[in-house]
Amino acid sequence: MNFMYKGQLDLTDRITIETGLCKGESFKKIAKRIGRYPSTVSHEVLENRTYIRNTYFAGKDCRLVRNCRKKGMCGADEYACHYFCKHCRGVNCTKICDKYQSVACRKPERPPYVCNTCKERKLCIKDKYIYSAQYADAASSRRRSESRQGIRLTDEQKVFVDKLVTRLVRKGQPLTHIYAEHEAEMPISLRSLYNYIDAGELTIKNIDLRRKTSYRQRRKNAKGVSKGFANLKYREGRTYEDFESFMKYSALSVIEMDTVKGVREKGKRLLTMIFRDNSIMLMFLMQDGSSSSVKMVFDFLERGLGTERFVRLFPVFLTDNGSEFKRPEDLKMTEDYLIRTNIFYCDPMASWQKPHIEKNHEFIRYVIPRGKSLNPYTQDDMTLLMNHINSTRRQSLGNKAPYELINEDDEDMWALFNLLKMDLIPPDEVHLMPDLFLKNK
Repeated sequence: MNFMYKGQLDLTDRITIETGLCKGESFKKIAKRIGRYPSTVSHEVLENRTYIRNTYFAGKDCRLVRNCRKKGMCGADEYACHYFCKHCRGVNCTKICDKYQSVACRKPERPPYVCNTCKERKLCIKDKYIYSAQYADAASSRRRSESRQGIRLTDEQKVFVDKLVTRLVRKGQPLTHIYAEHEAEMPISLRSLYNYIDAGELTIKNIDLRRKTSYRQRRKNAKGVSKGFANLKYREGRTYEDFESFMKYSALSVIEMDTVKGVREKGKRLLTMIFRDNSIMLMFLMQDGSSSSVKMVFDFLERGLGTERFVRLFPVFLTDNGSEFKRPEDLKMTEDYLIRTNIFYCDPMASWQKPHIEKNHEFIRYVIPRGKSLNPYTQDDMTLLMNHINSTRRQSLGNKAPYELINEDDEDMWALFNLLKMDLIPPDEVHLMPDLFLKNK
């Protein structure tokens, strides 16, 4: 069989690979179609497949985890440690327990290494590997970009460039002039030369470049990275890209979350949540805009609904990067260190990634205009406003109100209705004006 090498795989090749995998074709047949070697296709699938982790009980994929009562396997005094090993966040008990029985599926360890054609994929609750052409191409591009970062010169080349550029710059020559004259000798581009100087890799510095020091630094750099994004550790594994990857093969409901404040003052803040499926918005008046206040709302919902019902109603949250949401583990875990939800974050300055909640905030502003403090209001006021908003019919919902979309047999949602005192307002009585609270006193 003749194969033709055509350079790196592109998106078209990867779409062909994904199509072949979904049809159950062998690597050899797919490789023949795109003019590659079967080993190339096999390596591509292994390298760029998407891993989808299941939400195991207590985060452990052990068959015995639900009934496990072991303590002190790490050597700690079982009387001093109050947690079962399965809930320990310091030591992974699956690595040290002699009775560990993994329930992980072994099929992805054999060709085709993915679950694209697995008949049990939709109902499978185990970890999965999926090959998606779009995500594979993005992963490959990102890896290629990262591989080109940093110094890519040998020691001899770096010494040569450093001596040549330093000598001529100290004569007053601009870099453009130097590079134009010595381009044939330079092992790097002019852009890379600027980058190396900016990174401090050469003897000369930015201050030695006259035009460089004469430019005013861009406003973004002049102010520096805002405190909110100085530490992005809380976003690891929770970015919008991770959210899209998580939801690509998931049918879980998504709840968008945000906060609303009246004026720039210390005091009450409004936490809002909206179900993408039916546009029902929940509103909670918090004493302040701290992360602990948001956690109190989550704990209130979990206690009122029960953990299992909370998990079914609120499986995935998508929110922005506000400081009140930067402790995801507090929101994700119960007090018993069980996973109760998944938290993901939109990209900075990309509110369009959660359009439902942003659009619904307009209804709040009909009643509470911008610049008006939230301190005079109570949770009963917010419940009243919530009921009027959710009783407003929308053209996008087939001229129905969000409350009217709830099925009579949806026990979980009706339990939420009872907990939060959610009631349908008759259509003609819906009132979204600033005097709403006055009319109901």
